[in-house]
Amino acid sequence: MFQKILIANRGEIAVRIIRACREMGIKTVAVYSTADEEALHKELADEAICIGGPASKDSYSNITNILSATILSGAEAIHPGFGFLSENPLFVKMCEKCSINFIGPTSEMIENMGDKAKAKELMRDAGVAISPGSDGILENVEEAVKLSKEIGYPVMIKASGGGGGRGMRIAFSEEELVKVYDQAKQEAEVAFKDDRIYLEKFIEEPRHIEVQLLADKYGNVIHLGERDCSIQRRNQKMIEEAPALISDKVRKAIYEDAVKAAKAVGYFSAGTVEFLVDKNGKRYFIEMNTRIQVEHPVTEWVTGVDLIKEQVRIAAGEKLTLTQEDIVIRGHAIECRINAENPDAGFRSSPGQITTLYVPGGNGVRIDSAIYDGYYVPPYYDSMIAKLIVYGKNREEAICKMQRALGEFIIQGIDTNIAYQFKILRTPEYKKGELTTSFIKEVMED
Repeated sequence: MFQKILIANRGEIAVRIIRACREMGIKTVAVYSTADEEALHKELADEAICIGGPASKDSYSNITNILSATILSGAEAIHPGFGFLSENPLFVKMCEKCSINFIGPTSEMIENMGDKAKAKELMRDAGVAISPGSDGILENVEEAVKLSKEIGYPVMIKASGGGGGRGMRIAFSEEELVKVYDQAKQEAEVAFKDDRIYLEKFIEEPRHIEVQLLADKYGNVIHLGERDCSIQRRNQKMIEEAPALISDKVRKAIYEDAVKAAKAVGYFSAGTVEFLVDKNGKRYFIEMNTRIQVEHPVTEWVTGVDLIKEQVRIAAGEKLTLTQEDIVIRGHAIECRINAENPDAGFRSSPGQITTLYVPGGNGVRIDSAIYDGYYVPPYYDSMIAKLIVYGKNREEAICKMQRALGEFIIQGIDTNIAYQFKILRTPEYKKGELTTSFIKEVMED
């Protein structure tokens, strides 16, 4: 087992990893930018090293600075968390060259699954259900138009080299397709320095379902159930829950596909395979995330498995001690992402100092966060400042518990989306489980 791990991240996920390592008897090294001088993860770690200025390119996404800090501290491994360098194959290659253990898969696996067009080809060959679309990268708009006529509108143009909704456009007609084609390419180039795009059939009003996996370096792969991540705004998840309200037939099929996907690339570490499920229960592979997910706590609640600790053990070369038979889904868990933003002003981010903070507690309530009373939320990073997770014996109890917890959660000095999340949970559609990726637009905005 590792003696010391450097956490190449910040905020709540850095704190989450530090806590897991401490419980495992592993020393931790935090890295921080000059904007995070007062950050909680810096204070909780055994050591802390400043790696640059406020902009992520100068600090948390600066490969040279992070590798230098790792070598200087004597850490044997790096945990990347999520975001920043967590799915950057160049970073992982550099770790491999420097004989530093990367707590995650290999650079080749990340490259294969990070290239969305290539991943789709690999999944097709592995027998995983995929949506109709281009066999690879589109050469020009004429090819896109021809293919769209064959598969039928609406269609979606997607960036091959990234995610998070960037480089993604929907077209309901040939006229729209011609218009958004160049827009998608330009956005992909700016966001990912890669303007390659591909096309697939746009599935209207689906559920967004993902399967959590654990796989070791000896070919053992297990799933830990599924999560419903349909509540999204502009392709950014807002509320996640486990398990999903899907039939046992669909559930069995996506479990089988997820395990096939992992085995197709010889995957190891924690990973997530994402699907769209339409109104008829038909499933379509979207992508594989080769890192820990923001929403991993809901899976931890319903399975009792600590996914961060399992990641560390796998990276250290240990075999999975869990078998598929050990994984039993109990109860229901819901997570709300708490963001420093103003929903009444177009969800504009709201950096600033927290003047009052009261966090909810009680049985079945968990807070993953790095904020505290008096903390200054910097303007340079993602607006998510906390995750509120609840557990109940069933979905109804979990919803009631989340409403209670949101009602107790007080953050003053900055704007947050707490009240907006509360409104979502009170809608009849959410209570009935009528969840689709169009929920925010059709229920909340309309």
